[in-house]
Amino acid sequence: MKQVSFNKHWLFIFTFWLILGVTVWAQEINDFPFYSALIQSITVIISSATIAHTLSDILLPKALASGQMNHFVVQFALMTLLLSLIFTGLTMTAYWYSIKDTPLDSKKKLLTYGTFYVRLYSSVPSALLINATACGLRFYQEHNQIEKNHSLLQKEHLEAQLRILQDQINPHLMFNVLNHIHILMQKNVELASALLIKFSDILRYQLYECNQSHVLLDREVQYLKDLVAIEKIRWGEELKVESIWSIADRKRAIAPLLLVPFVENAFKHVSRLPTEKGFVNLVLKQHHHELKFKIENSNSPRPARKDNSHGLGLENVQKRLDLLYPGRHKLLIEKTDKLFIVSLTLHLEQKD
Repeated sequence: MKQVSFNKHWLFIFTFWLILGVTVWAQEINDFPFYSALIQSITVIISSATIAHTLSDILLPKALASGQMNHFVVQFALMTLLLSLIFTGLTMTAYWYSIKDTPLDSKKKLLTYGTFYVRLYSSVPSALLINATACGLRFYQEHNQIEKNHSLLQKEHLEAQLRILQDQINPHLMFNVLNHIHILMQKNVELASALLIKFSDILRYQLYECNQSHVLLDREVQYLKDLVAIEKIRWGEELKVESIWSIADRKRAIAPLLLVPFVENAFKHVSRLPTEKGFVNLVLKQHHHELKFKIENSNSPRPARKDNSHGLGLENVQKRLDLLYPGRHKLLIEKTDKLFIVSLTLHLEQKD
């Protein structure tokens, strides 16, 4: 692809100078002898190409890289003046040596080609047009390259941010599950064994599937089901847990571990009052491109924590939503003395 692009670029350059050469030749042959017109045309193209490409291929890229465009404007003006002087000197020389005092001579041609200031004045627009065209094409190329590099840097920065956020989620979850298993091993080995099997499924999912940008919604939901099952085993009769799972299209995709912090947070902050039983209610429904997720847990007033937050997980998931689903999500978090509710609506994509 790069070779094709390279060839197209030089083919365009060659065509541009060829058309300009033919145009100059067609103009000069009307007023000058054949060989004089030919020499002028060739000289005009060589001098124009040299100066224009010096500006566009050397000076302009340096100015863009260093940010010294004011300096380039001065260089552009000087080079345009130089090209105008070359045109003027070339035409006047051709006039005085090939037309002056010949049947081709006239007062009009003397004024047009034999007067320095008149010739210089008429040469400036041509020189300006040639240099401006060359620099304009180069600036367009440089601008496109800068835009591509900027987009690439933005993408790499975004991927780095997402990796950081996801890496903060994974160890936190694994340590929690391992801690649950450790506690149960001392009380109920059979239950700890069942929990360990669930944990192996969770670990397998995190190690082999979560390194993708998106996973199947069905797999993410199964992961959440395993996580909820672990929490139900850990809490036993102390907590009432109800969940509804409804997936219409199993080929829809979602960012991995996106909903996990909400589930973790609900079980972490559920009320633990001896007078009433705490609860966690979870509803996940997907229809066409829309996913609706809602989780609520019983809440009890407790002294404010020093950081006055619900943990790193919720902060991370909000950042991930902003990065991965800009303009395609709606997140509502409500907190009262008795309830903590998270409602999320996502616009999902179809996984290839």
